[in-house]
Amino acid sequence: MEEVLRTNDPVKLSYAQHLLAEAGIEGFVADQHISAVEGNIGAFPRRLMVKSEDKLRADVLLAELRQE
Repeated sequence: MEEVLRTNDPVKLSYAQHLLAEAGIEGFVADQHISAVEGNIGAFPRRLMVKSEDKLRADVLLAELRQE
């Protein structure tokens, strides 16, 4: 699995997951549980992961989102 986005923003993460799903790319949110354990203070960003073969397409889809 390859990381395509790392963020503390739950809205940005949700939108990125939506964009990937619309394109038929399966995403996986890593570090979701550690973020909940630490009280959502933002010390541990969540990572959005995709399969290696989907990384290039995911990077193109999320390019504008990562610039914000």
